[in-house]
Amino acid sequence: MTIIQANYTYINNKFQENIAVAFDEKIQAIDTLENLQKQYPDSTLIEQQENSILYPGFINTHVHLEFSKNKTTLQYGSFMPWLDSVIANREDLVGACSNDVMMDACNEMLSSGVTTFGAISSFGTELEVCTKTPQKVIFFNELIGSQAATADMLYGDFLERLNESKNCVNHGIIPAIAIHSPYSVHPVVTQRAISLAKKEGLPLSAHFLESQAEREWLTEEKGGFLNFFQNFFSTSKAVTTVDEFMNALNQVPTHLTHAVQATTEELNFLNEKGHSIAHCPRSNRLLGCGRLAIETLIENDMPFTTATDGLSSNNTLSILDELRAALMLHHQAPVEELASVLIKSITSTPAEIFSLNSGKIEIGKDADFAFITLPDKPSSLESIPLHTILHTNKVNEVYINGTKV
Repeated sequence: MTIIQANYTYINNKFQENIAVAFDEKIQAIDTLENLQKQYPDSTLIEQQENSILYPGFINTHVHLEFSKNKTTLQYGSFMPWLDSVIANREDLVGACSNDVMMDACNEMLSSGVTTFGAISSFGTELEVCTKTPQKVIFFNELIGSQAATADMLYGDFLERLNESKNCVNHGIIPAIAIHSPYSVHPVVTQRAISLAKKEGLPLSAHFLESQAEREWLTEEKGGFLNFFQNFFSTSKAVTTVDEFMNALNQVPTHLTHAVQATTEELNFLNEKGHSIAHCPRSNRLLGCGRLAIETLIENDMPFTTATDGLSSNNTLSILDELRAALMLHHQAPVEELASVLIKSITSTPAEIFSLNSGKIEIGKDADFAFITLPDKPSSLESIPLHTILHTNKVNEVYINGTKV
């Protein structure tokens, strides 16, 4: 048994002072240090330095490891030029993205306190790395392909990758399904994936209304995607509409990434159906997609997470960098209140969305922790989330299932 004590401990989305936590692989007790040492006299005590904070391990719900080699290759500023640059450079970037490169990306997340992440996998090439990284991984096997002629072949390939991930559950892998987007997956394949997710209880994710170009294509069959589909697929017809795609998802709660171009009415509909949003502020800014109206989500109690996306549309995979970007992007929100919501968006909220036994410091939860230290004593307990986001570049220590990593 190990006992760990910080000056401040994040419990039930608030901070308690001078509380200790006893744990092995799971959290066994939460009490004063004196009481826990009486209860577990042979335990090992870990004390932290002054102004220390104990958080549950952070959760990054959406990252693409397969493009982790990108630094200056892809074009930023607008979605369609970026997409064209991805297609032009995809083979070289994926080929250069070795296991060492992807492991470095995992370690960067780890140094920012991420103990669980959602990996969106197009090809399955990062599965080996995800079995070796100390973090737990929700492994989203992605479906892509809008052409009916290739639907069966692509779905067969997807099933093979899904089954491979199922064989890795003993290595911290949680098998899951990702539908790339409404514009890029044929409705028949979308329905198959949704039915499979429902039948097997698998987590489901999808990119959704990321850009204005996507919205124009799905609603009016015009804009940047018109030329794209004419050039690559000889079609000027979208395979689905926004409403058709949203209604198809009604069977399974889905984690929808971006949703920047979703209307208030669409967000409210999705919320009523039990869906949630992954918010990637730096990716949205770099690709010129706009700003997700998280005030609408907060107002309507719609669950959302903050995520980094991949290095194809970001400069780091630090979840702390992402929180700082979100804090500055949503300038209309009261800063301390927003900071508190953002901390929830990488702890208890994603844990609840994906039914993870983590994200909270609570008896029976996995002993996944992130320790940080503030430079000075915080002005109040309520200010701790804000100062955490402003002043933390790397965490001091990370524990996963009770083991320091």
